[in-house]
Amino acid sequence: MFIYLQKISQMNQINEIEKMEEAAYTLKAISNGTRLCVISLLSKTEELNVSQLVDQLQCEQSLLSHHLTDMRAKGILNCRRDGKNCYYSLKNKQIVQIIDCIKTCNCT
Repeated sequence: MFIYLQKISQMNQINEIEKMEEAAYTLKAISNGTRLCVISLLSKTEELNVSQLVDQLQCEQSLLSHHLTDMRAKGILNCRRDGKNCYYSLKNKQIVQIIDCIKTCNCT
């Protein structure tokens, strides 16, 4: 019985480590002011195209496209094409909770 409980404990530790690795990966993927702003904007609007994001963020289109492509590759954003336009939306809305937590923690 003791060996069985040890195995369960080891499996729980491995699960916890995997969850922490996933969390670290996500935090690294959003650890940029522009990326945080993109997430914030998309949390208020279902989807935006690149031109709308450029207008609201007042940044270079090429820089924003780089961030959007990387965030999409890391599973943070969805992309939908409509003609020449790419519309972005949040893939997992729970990421907004991370942003809200950061905003309310008063970390400076």
